[in-house]
Amino acid sequence: MHGKTWACSLLLLVTLLLGLPAVGADATKARLNILVYGATGKIGTHIVTEALNRGHAVTAVSRNPTRITRRHENLSAVKGDLLDTDSIRSLATGQDVVIISVRGVIGDSKTPESALQYIAVKNVVDTLRELGDDGPRLIHVGGSGTLEVRPGVMYADKLPRLFLPKNLELEIQGQILALQHLRAVDDVNWTYATPPKNLTNGRRKGTYRTGGDRMLQDKRGRNLVSRADFAIALVDEAESATHNMRRFSVAY
Repeated sequence: MHGKTWACSLLLLVTLLLGLPAVGADATKARLNILVYGATGKIGTHIVTEALNRGHAVTAVSRNPTRITRRHENLSAVKGDLLDTDSIRSLATGQDVVIISVRGVIGDSKTPESALQYIAVKNVVDTLRELGDDGPRLIHVGGSGTLEVRPGVMYADKLPRLFLPKNLELEIQGQILALQHLRAVDDVNWTYATPPKNLTNGRRKGTYRTGGDRMLQDKRGRNLVSRADFAIALVDEAESATHNMRRFSVAY
């Protein structure tokens, strides 16, 4: 009998003898150190909550950490800047996983390269490359505009540009650039997690489906998931590393 199997059997025996509740598989998972950029955002807050509820140690990053009002023994609120590689390096060192969930446009250039999503991916990849084998994995929260509605046609291609706010158009294009950039990276462990086009404030159901490049639809033709369930998919990925070096999409 292997040592790990023997230890698990002994733990189960002691549990039964003492009348304690059985330890589930999730309880035996290793605790991760997870760095979350965009921790005060609509998705980021759910990521922090989901990770803490599973017993992981979370470092929540914000430009203004006083906005992080939650208190938890496994939560650290820190100031960070995705435009500053020295800041990224100091925070990423010693982490197991870095999750980026940010949005915005930097400066006045009005080009897709000015989207924070793209800049963040480039800067974090460059920093993790410097850290080498000791560096954490990267999970980037991408954009639904990168999903294909039919072979070779992205959802972004079908959006009416005339009615799109300019900054939103730049962010969508920035997410496309971020995915293209990651797909050319072979020396940093990355994952591009793609939300559906409709993220809701619905309850945490604990269910979701995963796909690839093609937009997932339910029986009613909808492409959606709650932010709480999307966060489950992200933390599941942090724990399992199922989609290393590739993109995956999430929906009901």
